[in-house]
Amino acid sequence: MTRLVDRYGRTGAAAITSAIWALPMAAWAGSFDLSPIDQTAYPRVALAIGLVMLVAWFALLVWIAKTPVAPRQRRLDLTQMSQSEKRWTLALIAFSAGLIGWLNAAATVDWGPVGPALTSGKVGPILFVAALAVFLGAMLAGIAVSWRKSRRAYVERTGAGTPSA
Repeated sequence: MTRLVDRYGRTGAAAITSAIWALPMAAWAGSFDLSPIDQTAYPRVALAIGLVMLVAWFALLVWIAKTPVAPRQRRLDLTQMSQSEKRWTLALIAFSAGLIGWLNAAATVDWGPVGPALTSGKVGPILFVAALAVFLGAMLAGIAVSWRKSRRAYVERTGAGTPSA
């Protein structure tokens, strides 16, 4: 744990270790959707694993908080970030979450009825598909802009963009 905290800082280590509970919870959400149809899916098992791992993650957070950190610049250290960098990193996380949600919805929806609905020429399905495309474009553009601005704020904070004399 000390090497992980030293390399990524406390915030980065907490984010990386959050996968131990986030992945089982995602499995629970996916199996919960399938449970009424496919009786072989066991959502309660995935939920129990996710909750146990969430408790384990809380214990890891306590450990991470007590781990000493060598003073140096880190990309995702909230205590070192400028306000601009925090703002753009938060925007990047929000747009990324929106894209993941869009992809999750696109992967779990039956798109069979959309084709005939579009060919019928009705306005509702066309507007719905257009709204989905606009949302996807907005998430991708938001990711690109916030990534660039967050990177620029990091370079300004660390002075990584200026050549040393």
